[in-house]
Amino acid sequence: MHALPTLVALVAALLLTPPILRHLREEGFTRENYRGRALPFPGGIAIVAAGVLAVGLCIALAAVARLDAFAVSGFSLTYLLGVALLGLVDDLVSGPPARSRGWRGHGGAVLRGAFSTGALKALGSLALALYALQELTFFGTGRYLLAVVLLVLTTNLFNLLDLRPGRSAKAFVLLGAGLSLGAWHGRYGSDTPLWVVGPFAAPILVAGFYDLRERTMLGDIGANVIGAVAGLWLIDALDTAGQLIALAIVLAITVYGEFRSLSALVERTPLLRQIDSIGRNDAHA
Repeated sequence: MHALPTLVALVAALLLTPPILRHLREEGFTRENYRGRALPFPGGIAIVAAGVLAVGLCIALAAVARLDAFAVSGFSLTYLLGVALLGLVDDLVSGPPARSRGWRGHGGAVLRGAFSTGALKALGSLALALYALQELTFFGTGRYLLAVVLLVLTTNLFNLLDLRPGRSAKAFVLLGAGLSLGAWHGRYGSDTPLWVVGPFAAPILVAGFYDLRERTMLGDIGANVIGAVAGLWLIDALDTAGQLIALAIVLAITVYGEFRSLSALVERTPLLRQIDSIGRNDAHA
């Protein structure tokens, strides 16, 4: 039964994603991607819609059939929906291209008295993480704060990665494969991480495919949700030592992306460039 949320979410995503993207285009919600193609935007709405529907259906099924309690906590769901809302605000308000990029850019905008959606996302994500992970205070303040920082930085990292078609979804798949092979059983109360991430992991794969084939752009709402699911998966699957290692990696990539271009790094690294190009429309261009 552990795969039930994933299967329900997969069906929901397959049914909902095409009409959502079609509606966005028909209503004029489009944005040019890095190659100047006008695409439905923000396609990440489909991830949220399918994930929420799957959560509701699985909870109802568990109640009717008297199955074990569904393991997506209300705290985790609050974080996912909260960062999705913050991402949607950024998609609607910041406009292309964003005037301030990176923590330095957004911090500078705030110091100048300007409104920064990036600063709003950072502070809002921190507040949501402090709330969503409050159950971990049982394991001590150190573990709690470690999980909070890891969750916030991972959410932000996938936003940094979302600069080319399918890149954030591919990173999520690679992370999921590593966690599934090395740390299958959840650490904090769930029998398996599939119960935690399944309702949103399947929609991420579906919407990520449309993003990869340049049939939509996920937007910050999509990237935020992917990063949030990845962060929750890391916290659920890894012990303290594993989370410290994950935090060091996430922090290193984040700091690098603050001062240098992650896209440029991918382009000049053969293995990363090959993985990044898989499935893209310009893979053989």
